[in-house]
Amino acid sequence: MWRLAAVFFCFGFLAHVRAEIPVHRFPDAPHHYWTRSPSDPFAQWLAKAKTGPGLFDVRDEKAHLSVLLKSLGIPESSQLLVYSATSFQSGLILPSNPRAIYFNEESYVGFVPNGRLEVSSVDPVLGPVFYLVRTGTDGRLEASRSERCMNCHAGRASEGVPGFVAESVIATASSGASLDGFRRELTGHAIPLQDRLGGWHVSGAHEKGEHLGNLLGVGAGGGYTRLENPPGTRFDWNRYPVKTSDLFPHLLLEHQIGFHNLVTLGLYRTRDALEAGNGNVRNEDRAALDEIAWRLVKYILFAQEAALPEGGVKPDPAFANAFLARRRAGGSGASLRDLDLGTKMFKYRCSYMVYTNGFASLPLEMKRRVFKGLSIALRDEGAPPDFAYLPVAEKRMIRTILKETGIPL
Repeated sequence: MWRLAAVFFCFGFLAHVRAEIPVHRFPDAPHHYWTRSPSDPFAQWLAKAKTGPGLFDVRDEKAHLSVLLKSLGIPESSQLLVYSATSFQSGLILPSNPRAIYFNEESYVGFVPNGRLEVSSVDPVLGPVFYLVRTGTDGRLEASRSERCMNCHAGRASEGVPGFVAESVIATASSGASLDGFRRELTGHAIPLQDRLGGWHVSGAHEKGEHLGNLLGVGAGGGYTRLENPPGTRFDWNRYPVKTSDLFPHLLLEHQIGFHNLVTLGLYRTRDALEAGNGNVRNEDRAALDEIAWRLVKYILFAQEAALPEGGVKPDPAFANAFLARRRAGGSGASLRDLDLGTKMFKYRCSYMVYTNGFASLPLEMKRRVFKGLSIALRDEGAPPDFAYLPVAEKRMIRTILKETGIPL
């Protein structure tokens, strides 16, 4: 199997391979998205919370949010504010009432003042699972999975499987409706910064910069005029746990959702291939799996990472500290979370997301392809030209970190 894959990798043919695998709809066999019981981090926590005492004061929505974030290990400093009406609760989201997003590597929480909490949490078998949450009269959280969410979260941006979406639009001041859109159906760290963050707030050192954040639009003469929308001008910061919507977590969120989407694509397409081959990958399906694996290898190693702002990124210290507190290091002391933030996000360009349960749970047929691709890409000599941007010293340190932290190549 690997002899064929290595040929594709070494000669760079994978960029042109688009073999098709017979695909089942994700609700049906072999995936059973709606009927299989999820075991994502939120589902696990919710099962325990249901049997314990009531946790929440039903009158205090900010307290609900804080308890939920703490329970899921999500820092409040990860907060990002979006004011474009581009989610399930679009009727409540306005420039005067932004939606907040909070996240770690496995779980994402949405909070709209006077609305319902939203949770998306990554299951190792199902991929992202989406919940709407409310507090019952007994103070316990009640959650339901939402089919309506899949109208956007299983579309072209995630190639038809459950996934994450990030919009970038110019929104109206009156309703948050979109006047213009950018980076349609694209996710990930390769998107140029000047096409990102439309309809989002950016606070701190990068409030003004080469991005579309902090802007509104007013229709004029068949087009529109842009207006500045500085954070805190049209809404009250006190309705949220912290007063930030920093560029650094924006960059991490974009990287993570691109990673999740590719991993979930690999998960579903591999199951499709195994179903079609009665437990084995047929010859005619191998090229398609090779192609997805190669895309994932390139993404893990930050190929085509978009340029950072001139002068680098100056992160909010609270979130930077929370992020680095989760660093994993071996004997060398180096970690995939070590920051650069000058011309690139990380000192060692290999994603810390390789430690997630979703990646660890990829089917063996896909994981072998990815590890083989990483091994080839990180060679001192003879690596494909796609990875010429990685100096030999950086490749060696990446290999060292992966070995020290239990990732076999």
